[in-house]
Amino acid sequence: MITSAQMRAARALLGIDQKTLAKLAGVSVPTIQRMEASQGQVRGVVESLTRVVEALEAAGVELLAEGAPSMSGGRGVRLKAGAGPDMRWPAPPAEDGAQ
Repeated sequence: MITSAQMRAARALLGIDQKTLAKLAGVSVPTIQRMEASQGQVRGVVESLTRVVEALEAAGVELLAEGAPSMSGGRGVRLKAGAGPDMRWPAPPAEDGAQ
């Protein structure tokens, strides 16, 4: 349904904190914290999860499943296949321009 990374990214796009999302969804802040701490798919009470998803969608977030096209043409966040927390990032360039 939704991953913890999608949930955090959705909040970031909306510029809201966990407390605001909890209020919009009608759930507690600890519920949001537990959901965002999940690995992969968010785990929790189905009714609470549904409320969070509906609140994010009502606020303008389009949640995309893996491989799904975006039909609305709005801004969004999606990881490329194979990317994620284990991906190795290249070292940033030296501040003084030296290599």
